[in-house]
Amino acid sequence: MVLKTFGWSFAITVLGLIAAVFYDGWTAFGVVAILAILEISLSFDNAVVNAGILKKMSAFWQKIFLTVGVLIAVFGMRLVFPVVIVAISAKMGPIEAVDLAFNQPGRYQQLVTDAHPSIAAFGGMFLLMIFLDFIFEDRDIQWLRWIERPLAKLGKVDMLSVCIALIVLLVSSMTFAIHAHQHGGVHVDKQSTVLISGVAGLITYLVVGGLSGFFENRLEEEEEREHEEEEKAAREGKQKSAVVLAGQAAFFMFLYLEVLDASFSFDGVIGAFAITNDIVLMALGLGIGAMYVRSLTVYLVRQGTLDDYVYLEHGAHYAIGALAVILLVTIRYEINEVITGLVGVVLIAWSFWSSVRRNKRIAAEEGNTGDTDKAEVPSGV
Repeated sequence: MVLKTFGWSFAITVLGLIAAVFYDGWTAFGVVAILAILEISLSFDNAVVNAGILKKMSAFWQKIFLTVGVLIAVFGMRLVFPVVIVAISAKMGPIEAVDLAFNQPGRYQQLVTDAHPSIAAFGGMFLLMIFLDFIFEDRDIQWLRWIERPLAKLGKVDMLSVCIALIVLLVSSMTFAIHAHQHGGVHVDKQSTVLISGVAGLITYLVVGGLSGFFENRLEEEEEREHEEEEKAAREGKQKSAVVLAGQAAFFMFLYLEVLDASFSFDGVIGAFAITNDIVLMALGLGIGAMYVRSLTVYLVRQGTLDDYVYLEHGAHYAIGALAVILLVTIRYEINEVITGLVGVVLIAWSFWSSVRRNKRIAAEEGNTGDTDKAEVPSGV
């Protein structure tokens, strides 16, 4: 099971490390290994959240997520995305940006760093909306009840998560403007950039999430209708219609997963520059890490881990909320990637430990109930 799920990840790891050695020797080997570990540690919470979405999809779309999705994640976000950011921020063509990445890595790194406020605003808002919509939803299973119960009641107010997200964005953009003014006003125009990027992140979440939810609901309605009128549906060919809906629902879920992965990868891409500014080594290391995150996502789904450890999804969403706040704070302050990674790991480990305790408590209660039932059975019957 492990080899089947992680086989491609192991193969890509070997190929990536060999390519690094041929590219720039054993130093490159070490850099790529460190970058892979960085990506996995920063994106573990991503795998847990992705698993919650992926378990609703068919085996076919799970394979698409592992194949086409990996190409988008590795080449799109870890290789093409930084180049596009440089091209847009420096107002140059993509070919010039690639040339800059290979021949002037220092300048390339500086341009990506300058574009960080807009990246952080977009990713921060997208992730913040995921967290808010999760925490404001009334759930049967609650982890930190003293927080989740009152917030679930507040969540009955329409559009509350959007209002809070916009307030957070306004505060973030105003804070950044004050910071720029204190440093001579060199980047005062970044306030509007932060606002526009943040609104774009919010719109992206609403559009992609909304379409995914719409088609998912349509699919559920169609399945219920076909269950009630199974014979009639078979005669009239309604089963074909259901397959089309399934494809639409799965496609938008897949699109949602890719945007989610992109938002998670922002901190990994930016953090990679603290280790190297070589675009090839960055793509190799982060690409290997992205493969493991995807394999881990599928593993969690197939093993039913989220069903066995019910608080894991809660912990991952709290980690998302923490990452969203960290991204927005980095508009003004620099935060070490180690802190970013540790916050997510600690929250998920805590939720896992809570799940284990819950399972033991339930098992003990069931055991006690069984003993009581046995004791109630009259002897000699």
